[in-house]
Amino acid sequence: MNDKLSELTAVSEPRSPISEAYRTLRTNLDFASLDQALKTLVVTSAGVSEGKSTMLANLAVVSAQAGRRVILADADLRRPTLHEVFGLGNEVGLTTLMMDETALASPPLQDTGIEGLSVLTSGPLPPNPAELMGSRRMEEVIAVLVDQADQVFFDTPPVVAVTDAAVLATKVDGVLLVIRAGKTRREIARTAVQRLEQINARLVGTVLTNVQLGAGFEGYY
Repeated sequence: MNDKLSELTAVSEPRSPISEAYRTLRTNLDFASLDQALKTLVVTSAGVSEGKSTMLANLAVVSAQAGRRVILADADLRRPTLHEVFGLGNEVGLTTLMMDETALASPPLQDTGIEGLSVLTSGPLPPNPAELMGSRRMEEVIAVLVDQADQVFFDTPPVVAVTDAAVLATKVDGVLLVIRAGKTRREIARTAVQRLEQINARLVGTVLTNVQLGAGFEGYY
């Protein structure tokens, strides 16, 4: 097993209460999409260091374990971390698809060692992330990824810090907001929700990380 994979709770401790919480989140998202398909999902946070990328990586793992074809795309073109989470190279990735027309025919998806789960890393960082997220080309990239997966998850920067997540949120089926207990200030969380509402993004839910639920269920939620 990839050493990095062993750091993901859903991989190393599949029977733990934390892993069960991720499966509950997966189920809740399924119920949230009964009226409208939820094939593409942006995951963002109110602020920095909320545990967003770790949460998303574990969610992607349990979704793949349910027999789905999942693509996890790093759309944080400012501080990408998914290549580090999975121990992958980052020479090519999402920005390659944005800049290289021929790459659309064969997206540089990387195998994670988990059946059904592929990662599209960020690739080289551009000078204009928000512009790329809002481009027609991004819509083409999303369409290509959707053709190859049952679910496509996008990791994005904090919605309050920069506009990237909000811009991309207008192009996907839903948005999941991550908030860290004991760290995120209420006014910042409210601002995050307001920014998503202003663009009519479909906010399907909020994940509260870093909550201690007692000795019997010490968890991530």
